[in-house]
Amino acid sequence: CWAFSAIAATEGITKLSTGKLISLSEQELVDCDRKSEDQGCEGGYMEDAFDFMVKNKGITTETSYPYEAADGKCNTKKESSHVADIKGYEKVPKNNEKALLNAVANQPISVSIDASDFTFQFYTSGVFTGTCGMELDHGITAVGYGKAEDGTKCWLIKNSWGSSWGENGYIRMERDIDAKEGLCGIAMDASYPTA
Repeated sequence: CWAFSAIAATEGITKLSTGKLISLSEQELVDCDRKSEDQGCEGGYMEDAFDFMVKNKGITTETSYPYEAADGKCNTKKESSHVADIKGYEKVPKNNEKALLNAVANQPISVSIDASDFTFQFYTSGVFTGTCGMELDHGITAVGYGKAEDGTKCWLIKNSWGSSWGENGYIRMERDIDAKEGLCGIAMDASYPTA
């Protein structure tokens, strides 16, 4: 999930800065970003993925280095043809949904949440207002915000569990709840790449 979140945010800033929407390689991160806390399919951090892309001077396409849903050995031939790069990354101020809203207004943002509750895992549609903790265990991408038909403020979130999950791979999560951390801890650990 960490690789999908970091790649989605990078695809977003690449589109905004170049005008080109390029499908980038999650598998390159899974296979090649192993020098920090990132450990392929065992988990990782979006900020470390951004650091990898900066040090690696970019990332290649999904077509050049396709996703395999398994750890593999870094293929330096495949990962050598970079098509998108970032300059670095910024952190969104912690526990501040207003700051997160301002960031999402400009570009997709990598966020961590607690996705351990079954109500999240089996979400199908509508604005998610379910119970969840603050033990961050899943990387997703905040891509927008708005209000539902009933007026409930919500985040639009891209998940990495495929288009058959939720609303075509997305979830609308309640926004501006009483907890400063946001629903499921959405405002606790957010970051975004810079171009």
